[in-house]
Amino acid sequence: MSTDASYPPTIGVVLAGGLAQRMGGGDKTLRMLGGHTLLERVLERARPQCETVLLNANGDPARLARFALPVVPDGVPDHPGPLAGVLAALDWTAAHRPATQWVASLPGDGPFLPRDLLARLHATRRAAGDRALVALVASGGRRHPVIALWHVSLREALRHALVVEGLRRVGTFVERTAPAVAEWRADPVDPFFNANTDEDLQQAEALLTALAD
Repeated sequence: MSTDASYPPTIGVVLAGGLAQRMGGGDKTLRMLGGHTLLERVLERARPQCETVLLNANGDPARLARFALPVVPDGVPDHPGPLAGVLAALDWTAAHRPATQWVASLPGDGPFLPRDLLARLHATRRAAGDRALVALVASGGRRHPVIALWHVSLREALRHALVVEGLRRVGTFVERTAPAVAEWRADPVDPFFNANTDEDLQQAEALLTALAD
């Protein structure tokens, strides 16, 4: 749990509900990297920054019991993608932490997430005059809308986009909110590197070795 008083309590949700088709299916977040699962590496960075961390995952939650975290499945059928995981986390927060207004969405395959991620995102949205209901990250001139802060008041707009409009692209929804954008350097390692393929995992192993030197 975060004790950082520089920003308001924030629920983190690790988006682990994908089908991992480019890795042959299964739980990508349970693949190993440097002796630890991808999920363990994400949680090691996320837990100190968040009031509570949720896992957005579908199927039998017992396979994730060792992490001792709430497992929140998609509330929208047919695996519509990360937006469904964000909505599930917003709904959980409204029901279980009604005083908490912010949710941070985090990728389950991002082993190098910044340890000051939430502090920087909150500072960026405050710099926008607190008007921004979403604050997302960018690195190397590229935006990463899956890694973002979301205000809980977006729940119904997001539900409408998913259920009524059939919207699936995270970036499309985020751009509707006029988001604040926090920039990071992409060298020596892009902090928002994500492992989508076996080749990406091999690259991540090399990066871990380089960072340890």
